[in-house]
Amino acid sequence: MLVAQLKEKESHKEWRAQLDLEFSKSNNRTILRHRKHFGPLQVQKPFYPEINGTCHVYILHPPGGVVGGDRLNISIDVDSNAHALITTPAAGKFYRSAGPIAVQKQIIKVASKAILEWFPSENILFSGSKAQIQTKVELAHDSHFVGWEILCLGRPASEEIFSQGELDQRFEVWRDGKPLRIERLKLRGGDPALQAKWGLLGFPVIGSMVCVTDKTELIDSLRTITNVAIGEEFFSVTQVDGAILCYFLGDSVERARNCFISAWKILRQEVIGFEAVEPRIWKT
Repeated sequence: MLVAQLKEKESHKEWRAQLDLEFSKSNNRTILRHRKHFGPLQVQKPFYPEINGTCHVYILHPPGGVVGGDRLNISIDVDSNAHALITTPAAGKFYRSAGPIAVQKQIIKVASKAILEWFPSENILFSGSKAQIQTKVELAHDSHFVGWEILCLGRPASEEIFSQGELDQRFEVWRDGKPLRIERLKLRGGDPALQAKWGLLGFPVIGSMVCVTDKTELIDSLRTITNVAIGEEFFSVTQVDGAILCYFLGDSVERARNCFISAWKILRQEVIGFEAVEPRIWKT
């Protein structure tokens, strides 16, 4: 056991990674005007599957996993009138740590009349991992944002529960410098909240989706998504303070994504005014 731990320590160097992206409108479509990176964060070339010129970008993390001590920072700026959709091709994996905390931080700024759709794949927290994950979205008064974050505690397919480790996750949306929605999830492995009726009920998959809009009439349409056969899992929709909030609690990352994609297709048409076009990476 000691030899294995020593080999793991020797084989890994703590990563420091930064990715800066800036999108702007040019000739009826959005372009990736600026990108800068160091460390293991980068993007593929932009894709344009939509006739409206929306720029689809996939953020890549080639190592595939995050360990204690890693620091991943992503900065995204969407200039006025630009429209970007950002996703990732694979789940983020946070591996066990003997001590240091892994940090992943995303700062997103969306200027006046700009649109950002933020759809990362799920983060999987292995038992024993120590993670701090923060996403902060800063909006102008007339910009649009719709996005989700999905978390899997442990590895249900391997019957691994989140019995050790710690998580501090924040998902913040601000508008004109004022907080619109701030969510924080702070857990330790084996925490009673993981199993309690007032907590997570033993479910390992948690999802949160935000769409900034004042259109209250969409709630009933979104709630029909609960007719999807998701067994004893939970999907809920509410609206507070100018934002529609969707939540998922269950056993399956795939079902969480399917619920959120169904919600996005309604929101995209009714709030942004364009029919939803799924990134082709979702079909592979």
